[in-house]
Amino acid sequence: MAPPDSASRNGHALLELRDVHASYGPIRALHGISLAVPAGSVVALLGANGAGKTTTLRAVSGMVKTQGSVQFEGHEITNGRPEDVARLGIAHVPSGRGTMTQLTVWENLQMGAYVRRDRGAIRRDFDRVTGYFPWMRERRHQVAVTLSGGEQQMLAIGRALMMRPRLLLLDEPSLGLAPLIVRQIFEIIATINREEQLSTLVVEQNANLALKIAARAYVLEVGRIVLEGSASELSRHESVRKSYLGI
Repeated sequence: MAPPDSASRNGHALLELRDVHASYGPIRALHGISLAVPAGSVVALLGANGAGKTTTLRAVSGMVKTQGSVQFEGHEITNGRPEDVARLGIAHVPSGRGTMTQLTVWENLQMGAYVRRDRGAIRRDFDRVTGYFPWMRERRHQVAVTLSGGEQQMLAIGRALMMRPRLLLLDEPSLGLAPLIVRQIFEIIATINREEQLSTLVVEQNANLALKIAARAYVLEVGRIVLEGSASELSRHESVRKSYLGI
């Protein structure tokens, strides 16, 4: 799982947050964070539970009221409606997977393409997506509730890919999964980025895996960015090694 070549992908910021604040009622969750996701890159957002990682993704998707600036491809999308943000090409895979458990694998993938109008291309994209997850083709009629946790996570990612997004937001893809399955999922994320140059912002507590596939990373603590830099720099940073890598 080699990280992307950041020198060759150091283009414009596809996504940029500037001085973003967010609250849940009286509780402040984000305190003026700023970050960028360059086009074609994987960016990792690290931090402990309650640091504000999920809220950051929700701020991008329009799922929490924010102040500051959220820009996608240079256009302001701050506080946009979630359905409008999705139509711009931002796919959000939430923590806990969020598969539609009573639908089949194929029906879940079809739901991922609901914002698209090119219906004739959707079946071709089924072949593209199941190329990353071959078991889905064989078990397309299986109801999602009967899948394992790892399979449901893969289905959630596959459903997001059916949108043909420009930006993929992944919230804790390793949550509750066995280490072997987690490694497989991160290898697939790295492959998708390498083959499709799909920009990805991944929130993850497993810093070791996240830093292996990311070009750049940010560390969030109590709603503030406290460290940022290339993934290789942060993997060598003493506080990151002690707090997140267990070294």
